Parts: sequence; C-alpha cells; structure tokens
Amino acid sequence: MPKFLTIDVNGIEPEAGAPAQGRLISGDPKFRTWNAEEADGGLYAGIWESTPGKWRIEYDEWEFCHILSGVSVIAEEGGEACTVRAGDSFVLRPGFRGSWEVLETTRKEYVIRL
Repeated sequence: MPKFLTIDVNGIEPEAGAPAQGRLISGDPKFRTWNAEEADGGLYAGIWESTPGKWRIEYDEWEFCHILSGVSVIAEEGGEACTVRAGDSFVLRPGFRGSWEVLETTRKEYVIRL
C-alpha cells in the first residue's frame, strides 16, 4: 500500500446519509461521504457533502474541517453562530453540542479522530 494518498471523490463510491433520527430541525438534508482513509486507532479522512437543511449535532470525536464549497452556519449551544464558506477551516472538539445549518450545498474535507 502506498504511503501517499490523494483525497479525490473519483473512484470512491459515496455513502449516502441524512441526520440521525430525532435530530432534524428543518429541511430535508441529504449527505454524501467519500471516506478516503480509515486508519487504526479511529482516524478517518475524506470528503463530506450536504444539501440544505438544519439538524442538531453532538460530537464525541475531534474533527478538523476545511470547507471546499457552499455556505453553512454552525451554532454551539449557549454560544454564537458562525457562518463558514469556501476556504474556511475549523475544529469541532469532543463535547461540542449545537446545530449545523446548510444554506447552500456544502462540501468539506475532514479528518476525524475518535
């Protein structure tokens, strides 16, 4: 297995998804995930995309995100909402609770550590 891996949606069959039952707030968001890397120790990397909608999020894992396209609003319970768009990068830490609202179909690169 090569030690260099490009993350590219071509050649990877996306996994379809949607917000977990009971978390949907509005709309009908649909997810596509291209998981390019899954390493021992609970490390994942790839590309995720969602159509417009809003749902509650709860993170037990650590996640780095880099927005490739679209516009979303992420709001932490008891905190301010943050609008993210192409070029923005951020980290969601374990224990984050709040909402994710996709205003324009959003695609992000991610690295998750469980």
